[in-house]
Amino acid sequence: MRHLIVAACAATLLAAPLAANAQEGGRSAAERNRNAVAEDIEKNWVRPSAEEREVTTSHTMQAHGKTLRYKATAGTLTVRTDAGQPTASVFYVAYTLDGQPLGSRPITYMFNGGPGSPTMWLHMGAFGPTRVPTDNPVYERPAPLRLEANDMTLLDKTDLVFIDMVGAGYSRPLGDAAGSTFWGVDADADTFARAILRYTTKNNRWASPKYILGESYGTLRAGALSYQLHDRGLQLNGVILLSSIMNYGVRQPGFPQNYVSLLPTYAATAWYHNAINRNGVTLEQHVQRAREFAEGPYTAALNKGHSISDQEKAAIAQQMSALIGLDPSFIQAADLRVELSPFRKELLRDRRQTVGRLDSRYIGLDASQVTGGPEEDPASSAVTGAYYGLFQDYIANTLNYRTDLEYRQSARGLPGFDWNWSHRPPVGGPQTTPNTAVDLATVMRRNPHMKVLALNGYYDAATPFFGTEYDLNQMMLEPHLRKNVEFTYYEGGHMMYTSREPLVQLYRDLAKYYDETSNGGVR
Repeated sequence: MRHLIVAACAATLLAAPLAANAQEGGRSAAERNRNAVAEDIEKNWVRPSAEEREVTTSHTMQAHGKTLRYKATAGTLTVRTDAGQPTASVFYVAYTLDGQPLGSRPITYMFNGGPGSPTMWLHMGAFGPTRVPTDNPVYERPAPLRLEANDMTLLDKTDLVFIDMVGAGYSRPLGDAAGSTFWGVDADADTFARAILRYTTKNNRWASPKYILGESYGTLRAGALSYQLHDRGLQLNGVILLSSIMNYGVRQPGFPQNYVSLLPTYAATAWYHNAINRNGVTLEQHVQRAREFAEGPYTAALNKGHSISDQEKAAIAQQMSALIGLDPSFIQAADLRVELSPFRKELLRDRRQTVGRLDSRYIGLDASQVTGGPEEDPASSAVTGAYYGLFQDYIANTLNYRTDLEYRQSARGLPGFDWNWSHRPPVGGPQTTPNTAVDLATVMRRNPHMKVLALNGYYDAATPFFGTEYDLNQMMLEPHLRKNVEFTYYEGGHMMYTSREPLVQLYRDLAKYYDETSNGGVR
């Protein structure tokens, strides 16, 4: 499929004045070529429209001991500049429970991360009324595929709106707007804010309790977005962070914090794969030991850099080995700084296996056992085909939304996709690498009733849970606001909802959260 950016370039070319060739009494070759291109675009090219479109269908399902009757709406929202110029068509799918008063019915705006991902994963794996039926960390079979009713859907607690970022899914720039216009921390948050404000106004949801829920990079987006919405008059009841990464600054070379953040996840992974001597220790107990070691002796050792003594280095390596299952000599050779990729390759090297990044329970097989890192992420390979195939079938044949646009698995790789990581928070100076926990903390101080819930998988090596604890604990909130931040943990990975047991626990935790927060803070 030809990209929109090509169409925009062609359209710009067509807008140039046509030069008459009076001497020859006819059109020039250039004019004839421009007209031919225009005709080709009109007849054959797929272009999004600034006119908003929606298709609504009615459904019934059983969940949580209730019959849920609901409307599903697949459609587009037109994002406009302050002057009213349309710049993007944003695709969404909304689920609204029938017969509910809009003023008291909660609504949650959800999005995945990447940056570059559509919101297919949260939609079809976690909270929507239908679900891709995954459970144990195994590779899913190819077609024939089937969807199942999601009896753990959040629809009994909140209406749901799943939104795709510009360039992913069916979301596209409009007119001569380039995709790169939207591909950066602040531009992306601004686009989501405008889309959410548009949906809220169009569907008369200003009186509803309102939430945003982001996954992965979507949590960084949620931090910036919470302020963007607050600054424009939309007050949130809550912000839900699933598998968080809010501060990219700690991942820069020369800072030891990322090694500290990863160590408890390494420990959980080693425990799961029996790469350590458990001695009857539970996962939670082993993780807690790793936490205490990481923020105590390990942090102190890393902060010494190359000035650490050989004796202390050897002692720390021995303690790490007991926690994370790697040989002490390997740890010492890495100067106690075990990068994620070598860990994933080394932990089960004697079994000729690698472990996943998004979910370290998954097992991979590499062509070579001697390379420094895994050749791919088995946690991603195992489920992507099932999700993408079932979503394509569901959107067209169940929700009746049909379009000639390609549903893009990612905006990455598109012309101009070079994410702008700079960020301007509401307080402090500009950031060259973003930390939107600053934005979130600002909103919490200005809206003291807003509650933040951080959902974490023990086996998530992409956005480790100990890193989330660090990021949110650095918001430096006053004591009366700290109780507005809650952490929950699951025996799963980055997308903990792909396994049944964590999904059930996830629903219970979120149901409690909505019950406690949807009354606007009144107890």
